[in-house]
Amino acid sequence: MSYTLKQLADILNASVQGNEEIVINSVASVENALEGDICFVSNAKYLGALSESFASAVIVKEDMLESTHIPALIVDNPRATYARIVDLLYPQQLPEPGIHSTACIESSAKVSASASIGANVVIEANAEVADDAVIEAGCVIGRNSKIGKSTHLYPNVTVYYGCIIGEQCILHSSSVVGSDGFGFEFDKNEWLKISQVGGVRIGNKVEIGACSVVDRGALNDTVIDEGVKLDNHVQIAHNVHVGAHTVMSRGVGVAGSTKIGKNCIIGGMAGIRDNIEIADNVMITAMTIVSKSLRQAGSYSSTTPIDDTKSWRKNSVRFRQLDDMAKRIRQLEKQINNKG
Repeated sequence: MSYTLKQLADILNASVQGNEEIVINSVASVENALEGDICFVSNAKYLGALSESFASAVIVKEDMLESTHIPALIVDNPRATYARIVDLLYPQQLPEPGIHSTACIESSAKVSASASIGANVVIEANAEVADDAVIEAGCVIGRNSKIGKSTHLYPNVTVYYGCIIGEQCILHSSSVVGSDGFGFEFDKNEWLKISQVGGVRIGNKVEIGACSVVDRGALNDTVIDEGVKLDNHVQIAHNVHVGAHTVMSRGVGVAGSTKIGKNCIIGGMAGIRDNIEIADNVMITAMTIVSKSLRQAGSYSSTTPIDDTKSWRKNSVRFRQLDDMAKRIRQLEKQINNKG
């Protein structure tokens, strides 16, 4: 697809500086852009590279215009505008509606005529697939589950029984929705499995990365609210509630019955314990261990900064001495107070 800069500005409600009729047909980085490309600059430190760029146009904030020598789209958020332009220039090629001859669909299932059902898909009894949904090869949709309008399941996604997925969601390959939560009780000489009889409810415009898992609830449903974005290899345990527009990077693990607020940002490999609450607008940095409720918005960290190996080993020994040092300090304080 190709657009003039003016056409992009009209669609995106942006302003233009320079030649409005220049044609844009692709996107590129500032360093690699050539004629016909549009790039973006959202940080002033990249303006130096822009001065040497061969891009036909750039997306910038108004306060960067003095450093811009090429035609520009002027917006408040260059990165967000870039994302929208990518969608315009590279429209997704979706498969045609229809059901592949190798799909296995129970007679009681309801599949919209405008949905696309790929090879070897299994849709069980009383499941529903709404208009314009795309279910790619090898997916399994369990009994009584519902897939919303324009939702896209990439190959080999598994949706267990009794799960509800909203509209315009994206589930990447090998993600699993509705597997059993980790519920066991030790009795005498064995672990007894606690059957998980809840479901999963996922709101609209949720994206779940490859190989991520959302467990079903033990009694009540696990809930993922609208606009949530989960990266690859994220684990959401049973009865967790994730608030709207929260994002989680790769490898985050959330233990059971924890409630996470809206608009949170959780960095890669962070671990969040069970039965706690995290407020709205919380940022948790990468590899942080969250062991208690966070009731105030803000940024939280618990990692140890990287160090050279020799120093790190010394400090790791000191960490193990902290409890003994604290006891000695309290004893010294008592002695000082007694003498006082």
